[in-house]
Amino acid sequence: MTAPSFDPQSRAPGRGHLHTLWTLLPYLWPADRLQLRVRVVVALGFIVASKVAAVYVPLLLARSVDELTPDEGLIIAAPVALIVAYGAVLLLSRACSELRDAVFAKVAQHAIRSVALRTFVHLHKLALRFHLDRQTGGLSRVIERGTKGIQFLLTFSLFNVLPTLVEIGLVCAILLDRLDWRFAAVTFVTIAGYITFTLSVTEWRIKFRRDMNAKDSEANTKAIDSLLNYETVKYFGNEEHEARRFDRAMAGYEAAAVKSYTSLSVLNIGQGAIMATGVALVMIMAALGVVDGTLTIGDFVLVNAFLMQLSRPLDFLGFVYREIKQSLVDMEKMFELLQLNAEVSDSPGARPLIVSAGEIEFDRVSFFYDTRRPILSEVSFIVRPGTTVAMVGASGAGKSTVSRLLYRFYDVTGGAIRIDGQDLRNVTQTSLRAAIGVVPQDTVLFNDTIGYNIRYGRPAADDGEMRGAARLAHIGDFIENLPDGYDTIVGERGLKISGGEKQRVAIARTILKGPRILLFDEATSALDSHTEKEIQASLREVSTDRSTLVIAHRLSTVVDADEILVVDDGRIVERGRHDELLTRGEKYAAMWARQQEEAQYKEKLETLEAADSGSESELAAAPTD
Repeated sequence: MTAPSFDPQSRAPGRGHLHTLWTLLPYLWPADRLQLRVRVVVALGFIVASKVAAVYVPLLLARSVDELTPDEGLIIAAPVALIVAYGAVLLLSRACSELRDAVFAKVAQHAIRSVALRTFVHLHKLALRFHLDRQTGGLSRVIERGTKGIQFLLTFSLFNVLPTLVEIGLVCAILLDRLDWRFAAVTFVTIAGYITFTLSVTEWRIKFRRDMNAKDSEANTKAIDSLLNYETVKYFGNEEHEARRFDRAMAGYEAAAVKSYTSLSVLNIGQGAIMATGVALVMIMAALGVVDGTLTIGDFVLVNAFLMQLSRPLDFLGFVYREIKQSLVDMEKMFELLQLNAEVSDSPGARPLIVSAGEIEFDRVSFFYDTRRPILSEVSFIVRPGTTVAMVGASGAGKSTVSRLLYRFYDVTGGAIRIDGQDLRNVTQTSLRAAIGVVPQDTVLFNDTIGYNIRYGRPAADDGEMRGAARLAHIGDFIENLPDGYDTIVGERGLKISGGEKQRVAIARTILKGPRILLFDEATSALDSHTEKEIQASLREVSTDRSTLVIAHRLSTVVDADEILVVDDGRIVERGRHDELLTRGEKYAAMWARQQEEAQYKEKLETLEAADSGSESELAAAPTD
């Protein structure tokens, strides 16, 4: 079984820039959005109109200069009209550019939104294996840079590169027609040399930019990982260690950035030299033409105006090309995410799960990540409607894998899992997960209000239903006594409330979800004994009349289960009720005896600590001379 892999710092394999552009094209020309297609056509029309007006501006300027040349028949009205026309065409060129931006804005933003949404949805479709292996900081940077890359690519490739190419073609055609082929040839060679130099140097520089991105992702991943584990850092006093790790990553970024910016100076100097040489040659040719009478002063001005007009977008083109190359690299990584196999997906013709009684059947289920190390082997059991089945065993025995297979985070590699006779592989994942309510060991809450976290079980629920679920989970009074009530912010991962309160919120949102099947995966193992008993009472109340599967480590929490399954090395080695298993005196009985001894030892220790605390209090209160 191959896990989907993704490295935020690696180059996307097998994906070229043309492939990336081809992937983006449907978002710019959406089949179901005629309005957006019309906007694309209109924006392209404004591009052409803008550049036609732009190349006409120097022609009007040259004509005005010729009209103002001292002559016995000079009439002032003619140059004034040309100057007015010059200003009007200049305004028209600018207006067309702005209208182009305004018309195309909706197309660009819709494309960015569509790609970002598709990526976000696809990430949620990827298997649990991917999310266990991912680097959240690096992954978030990939998505962030990818969406920004689309914005830049759309804006500058369409509105800078394409218009500049149109303008270059028009200028060369005008020079060829109005002057002679030498001017067009020198202009073309200059521009071609400029572009060739830019392409070659940028290709050389791109490795520095990729290195910068890799180091940036590494530093960001380390920073986020460290901040998410703030308490652990503090527990071990490792602030300096974390700072050194972050600084090493930033030092790599610094070195790559220095190389990138140094090579940028080389590129800029070379571009400037090529353009300056071309402008000087054309101006010398024009000046010689004026001297020998074949060209007018207006022609001299025209040549200069054309080259100066082209130099501005060409100077910018160097930056644009570099950024487009970077945008393509960023987009490649984001589109690589979309190529990852979801691993667990709905089969063709999958139907919604129909839950009638809620019977769960594991039929000779086997599972492995690696064929050399099986996790479950021939596991069979049935959770009948309205009963509770508990699964116990040592850590690593395969208990939690059972819960993940039931929720279809993974597909079985042998056998079948059925609910009311329906194979989970033949039903939709959405309907399956809607039928199961889970209370995990480590309840992670969103950094939002308590009300939001409870309502997450069924976002469409009203306030009355939300409060009813909280009361059934025995947390309603606690919430209502808080200063902000249900609007209390729980903090990142719910760190502002206690473990027991978090578990009750988890129970409340599971109640609000209203599933027919319940799954408790080590739901109380991280709690103290007093809180555990309270939570257990809530869980028993919630599981009434529901099919319930309990994954547990503490045997004291499952003594009332209708059937207890003892798992060892991926197999069920014992099954029965609590009293029956104790009578047999086998593995379960040994586990029970060991845990009872541990509980008694812990209780004695707590008693001694309480006694020592009382003695210290008496000594502190005793009078002194």
